[in-house]
Amino acid sequence: MEWLTDNFWLAWLGVAIVLAAIEAATVDFVFIMFAGGALAGAVAAALGASFPVQVVVAVAASLLLLFLIRPMLKRQFIDGEVDHQIGASGLVGREARVLQAVTDTDGRIKLAGETWSARLATGGVTLGPGEEVRVIAIQGATAIVAPVPPHTTP
Repeated sequence: MEWLTDNFWLAWLGVAIVLAAIEAATVDFVFIMFAGGALAGAVAAALGASFPVQVVVAVAASLLLLFLIRPMLKRQFIDGEVDHQIGASGLVGREARVLQAVTDTDGRIKLAGETWSARLATGGVTLGPGEEVRVIAIQGATAIVAPVPPHTTP
């Protein structure tokens, strides 16, 4: 036990490693800030500071990291407001070809090489096989479509 009190910086290092492992599972940039505080406590212990001073250093460093560095990291790595147009949202606005008559309740289209369930955005004329449609929205596994006006050449 005397060895641990002489090398308390190793205990702080162990706490930092455990906190970093928890961060790897959560990826929220909270536990890594606490791990940084534990590393600051380890440095204070290695420099010979008393235990209360080590705790104050660890808590102060954790709070500084949590309130100053974490917001910058979150802005940099967690970009929740930009739609990267992947998945279903990337299909909105694309044109498709009718495979099975599309009505306001049912139909099938060929969209991006796949067969999709489809229905008309607004009630109206049934669209027959071979007609072109534009995807207005995606609701679940159903494409909401509207007819593409015929192309006219001047």
